[in-house]
Amino acid sequence: MNTLTVEGWYKPTGTDRPVYMEELRFHITEACHLQLERAEEALEGSETGEKMIPVDMDKLELETPADCGPLENCLLRVYRGGPDHRGHFHLVGHRAADHGLVYTKAIMVDQLG
Repeated sequence: MNTLTVEGWYKPTGTDRPVYMEELRFHITEACHLQLERAEEALEGSETGEKMIPVDMDKLELETPADCGPLENCLLRVYRGGPDHRGHFHLVGHRAADHGLVYTKAIMVDQLG
């Protein structure tokens, strides 16, 4: 299991600009890591720009900043990016309090190794 601490942003509903929100902490299990690798492979040479992977909130063990509160509808968004088109992912979800979008900085899939 990998424990990640990643910078996050909050985009209130109806606004164009996200606000920095401190760090979120969560776990990626081996099974989830395999799903991320499969999604990365499936995107190679594909016209699809991204894949969304549902997460098990119990296994994710998500910790958010105090001013954020709990999240709902969390997914891992996998895409290929950068000059070498390597697989990246980030956590996306919505604040339970107001349904504003919350997301983390992207992480390369192969960094989970």
